[in-house]
Amino acid sequence: MLEPYLIKGRIEAGCDEAGRGCLAGPVTAAAVILPEGFSNELLNDSKQLTEKQRDLLRPIIEREALAWAVAFVSPQEIDEINILKASFTAMHRAIDQLSVRPEALLIDGNRFMKYHDVPHTCIVKGDGKMMSIAAASVLAKTHRDEYMRKIAQDYPQYAWDKNKGYPTKDHRMAIENCGTTPHHRMTFQLLNPHLSLF
Repeated sequence: MLEPYLIKGRIEAGCDEAGRGCLAGPVTAAAVILPEGFSNELLNDSKQLTEKQRDLLRPIIEREALAWAVAFVSPQEIDEINILKASFTAMHRAIDQLSVRPEALLIDGNRFMKYHDVPHTCIVKGDGKMMSIAAASVLAKTHRDEYMRKIAQDYPQYAWDKNKGYPTKDHRMAIENCGTTPHHRMTFQLLNPHLSLF
């Protein structure tokens, strides 16, 4: 059962990211402020939902949220600043775009880089505990998946429409056979490490 808030009556923005473990594409974050009394029985951690369920939830969240925003950090920026900082940067960019200023931030995970003077609480597995973080996880995932399907049209050999840039066997094989693209994260281990007997 997801909790509607950490502290009642406070404007809380839930924040989550998608695509941290991918070999290609941006890391994407969302920030969502839900109205008091919001409920949807389908809402859950996006990883527990099917693609169809996430796609059903996205327009509901976008329509009913008091405020929401999604932001991207490119593979080039990820390579420059590292994936952890890139995840925090994506969250900061999403919070920057909110039309309502949050009084507090609820962050999925165990670490965060302070955002101005807004207090934050890190919640491990928060996307399975708090409504606003679950909503942010759905938006981050669906917006990122949509982007990966779009760029897959230019690079069909990597099957990003199916693997979304994650390190599947087929994705690694395509990198080995076709090389990298501007969408690949060059600081990540793109090929399978070859085991040596010597």
